Amino acid sequence: MTRSRLLTFTASLATAFTVLVTLAATPAQAASTVRYVALGDSYSSGVGAGSYTSESGACQRSTKAYPALWAAANAPASYAFVACSGATTTSVTSSQLSALSSSTTLVSITVGGNDVGFANIMSTCALQGTTQCVAAVQTAEDKARASLPGLLDNAYNAIRSRAPNARVVVLGYPVFYQLGTVCVGLSATSHAKINEGINLVDDLTRTAAGRHGFTFADVRSIFVGHQLCSGDKWLHALNFASLGISYHPMATGHSGGYFPVFRTAAA
Repeated sequence: MTRSRLLTFTASLATAFTVLVTLAATPAQAASTVRYVALGDSYSSGVGAGSYTSESGACQRSTKAYPALWAAANAPASYAFVACSGATTTSVTSSQLSALSSSTTLVSITVGGNDVGFANIMSTCALQGTTQCVAAVQTAEDKARASLPGLLDNAYNAIRSRAPNARVVVLGYPVFYQLGTVCVGLSATSHAKINEGINLVDDLTRTAAGRHGFTFADVRSIFVGHQLCSGDKWLHALNFASLGISYHPMATGHSGGYFPVFRTAAA
């Protein structure tokens, strides 16, 4: 080997050694600084997804719900999952916000559906026919327009007060039915009216989130093609054997719908 080639080879070895030493001294991945709190109702707790944690009891928090999926994928510095089945804006404020603090950096929430009576509406629609279904949804829409903005403002103000430094992601609800298909069960008129009501709640929620500088994460588009009456549904239909899971996302609705939407909004 000539002297020039020897010098070049030696220099290359020195460079490679320096790179290896640098890599060895650098952690493979910087520790996360995210402190995440998941608030909300059954669409956040994961009712319908199965695999509920024993500590959550009637709140039915699932390891397959989008908050748990995000935490597993991102290993935040801290994680508190306090969403609960049946939660309203008032119960979120009274029983969940103790999980927040000035060190919280990320918050997720779904809330509002129970304030306008989602569960009662769907029971009416399933058991009493089209006329009663349309009337029930209309009553809920009137109530939503009159009271939901104020209720959301109260909850959002309380969240911001407890977590002044957090990024707050407000997630909406999927529209339940794919229209224009042959579908056993409720009438096409009921399907359309129920979808109308959900769209109203989502739109009011998006506007309220915007008033508070929160991010609204809209799941309606990603659920298209996976609604009830579709060939690949991500939602439970009416289930008389387990009424509580009816009209809630399956595990696939969280992994394929809510999780990717939240992941993008939280980034």
